[in-house]
Amino acid sequence: MNLRHFLSKLEKEKKLVRIKKEVSVQKEIANVIYSFDEKPIIFENVKGYDFPVFAGITSDRDIIAEGLGTTKDKLLLKLVDALRNPKKPEIVSNAPCHEVIIKDPDLSKLPILFHLDGDGGRYGSATVSTIKDPDTGRNVSYHRLMEIDKNKFTARLIKKRQTRTTYDKTDDGDVEMAVCIGNSVAVMVAASLGPPSGVDEFGIANALDETKLVKCVTKDLEVPAESEIVIEGRLTRNLDKEGPFVDLTETRDFERQEPVFVVDCITHRKDAMYQALIPGRFEHKTLMGMPKEPTIYDEVSKVVDCKNVLVTLGGGSWLHSMWISMMEML
Repeated sequence: MNLRHFLSKLEKEKKLVRIKKEVSVQKEIANVIYSFDEKPIIFENVKGYDFPVFAGITSDRDIIAEGLGTTKDKLLLKLVDALRNPKKPEIVSNAPCHEVIIKDPDLSKLPILFHLDGDGGRYGSATVSTIKDPDTGRNVSYHRLMEIDKNKFTARLIKKRQTRTTYDKTDDGDVEMAVCIGNSVAVMVAASLGPPSGVDEFGIANALDETKLVKCVTKDLEVPAESEIVIEGRLTRNLDKEGPFVDLTETRDFERQEPVFVVDCITHRKDAMYQALIPGRFEHKTLMGMPKEPTIYDEVSKVVDCKNVLVTLGGGSWLHSMWISMMEML
């Protein structure tokens, strides 16, 4: 189901917290999300901003399964099927994410969170980013973004991951990138899967739940039509400070020099909501680990009859997992 229907469903089931009191992006929102153990939450009244902020829709397996129309015990095989059978998304000409188009963007008008003392700046973290590689095609993943100017972020690009690989081999110009904020559970999970190069994550999202795309306004890229906010820009050859920032292991990552992401255009719904994600906590860990289970399942299944895979909270939900084969069960 789409994001807004899902939020309404969670609220009817009393699984969502709605905060009406005025709150600040300067650590307060992050602290409240933390205090509610990352339960799905909406902040209606964000001090100095027109956009509500929400979080927590992928903070545990039960919520993710509900967002994908299944149950926790059937979630792995649903993800495996989508990984094996991606479905080409429909491209539409009109989309909710294009209701407002801003070609003179000002990032200070977005309720980007300052999470913790010691952070390098305000950070976008629930940032589903898409690029196109000239050889392998579209790639969708997450990149944390630190605000450094009115229309600039620094983007953390990890070595040997697809965006960094594309950026490094495209050394004679900018790399177009669109960042989608406020997405369905299907898009959030698909962007985390890490399928083989050339497999379209938006196709996986569409196999999980209908995900229509729309062409960007200023870039040769496609984004989910129902995204709340889309930031269109370019990864440039300029480098600037990125960090410090708390990482997956709940330790503080150090300051680096990373590519400057110049924002050329922002589009959003008329009544858009901004999505937050607390670094190093349950939602971060769940998105890093759980979506890797179908890939492990596929690889292990090549040599044994694999029955289940579980990426546990140990190792930050990233550094180890457990798999069960038929041979072990005998």
